[in-house]
Amino acid sequence: MQCVVYKSERKADTYLYIEQAGNFERVPEALMDKLGSLKLILQLELYTQRKLMGAEVVVVMRQLTAQGFYLQLPPGKDTTF
Repeated sequence: MQCVVYKSERKADTYLYIEQAGNFERVPEALMDKLGSLKLILQLELYTQRKLMGAEVVVVMRQLTAQGFYLQLPPGKDTTF
């Protein structure tokens, strides 16, 4: 599964994973507003044996399929954002 990762310019250590660069249509507008400007930092292939920093690849893949994005927050942050 292909994916791209954006870093929030407003929220420190907050990353948004989506399936295709520039395709934010499945990301809620309210979340996009909270993230502010985004900077593309990585394009990668996801597979079950891959290791990710701060995220479980299976969870990322599942959420990309189900909701079209995955939000990675800094450790210890409330997941309600």
